[in-house]
Amino acid sequence: MTGKDTGDGRMEKEIQTDFQRDMSYADYLQLDKILSSQTRLSDHHDEMLFIVIHQASELWMKLAIHELSQAKACIQKNDLEPSFKMLSRVSRIQQQLIQSWNILSTLTPAEYMEFRDKLGHSSGFQSYQNRLIEFALGNKNARMLSVYQHEEELYQVMQTALKEPSIYDAAIQALAARGLPIDEEALQRDWSENYQHNQSVEEAWLTVYRDVDQYWDLYELAEKLVDIGSQQQIWRFNHVTTVERIIGHKKGTGGSSGVTYLKKALDHQFFPELWSLRTRL
Repeated sequence: MTGKDTGDGRMEKEIQTDFQRDMSYADYLQLDKILSSQTRLSDHHDEMLFIVIHQASELWMKLAIHELSQAKACIQKNDLEPSFKMLSRVSRIQQQLIQSWNILSTLTPAEYMEFRDKLGHSSGFQSYQNRLIEFALGNKNARMLSVYQHEEELYQVMQTALKEPSIYDAAIQALAARGLPIDEEALQRDWSENYQHNQSVEEAWLTVYRDVDQYWDLYELAEKLVDIGSQQQIWRFNHVTTVERIIGHKKGTGGSSGVTYLKKALDHQFFPELWSLRTRL
């Protein structure tokens, strides 16, 4: 390390590193791989936007899955406090994902049609990381796995995720661990099935919300989950409106019904008892 006088009495430190031997910023982040992965299949300028938005979204989803997985592990160990930071981070990640639709919406229908045919049958509908997030939040649907059958290793990953308890299942078990009465059918259910409202779970959460001082950690957990469920719905809504703005009601490139399918997804509500109890408070 050397230093030089900047002329005003301050010393500017210069770090000299031999990057032939030491790891650089680009090395650590493997930027050569990341920044060489934007391969356009057309000559259209706006295809780069389309690729970068979806690749960046997949990276954010990877981090969200990482945080949700560890948060669930903490909850299952009845160590709720560390999960709060992770769940707050997931909510911030979701905000980044929501903002991405605003950027993509600058793509006009005429511009998209210039390269849409180059996408073949690829579609955001096939995003396995988005499906893993939905599974982690309790929205299970075994029929969706058919999309991944052609990739055996990925298909097994998805099967495993389908059959695991969601983070909400872990939260319900945390309620029971604190002595709140929960129906056995909610504690020992088929994890591969989509979660359905259970009255005993609503009563347990209602007890938590009516005595926040006694159940502060469970209350905090509930509100973190509400944040995430709300953000996921906003992401879905922005997805619908962006797709409708760009392609209207055309079929999706992957064969889905496009906007019609996406609008149906809006009907699903995450963590239903955390919403229904509010009417009773």
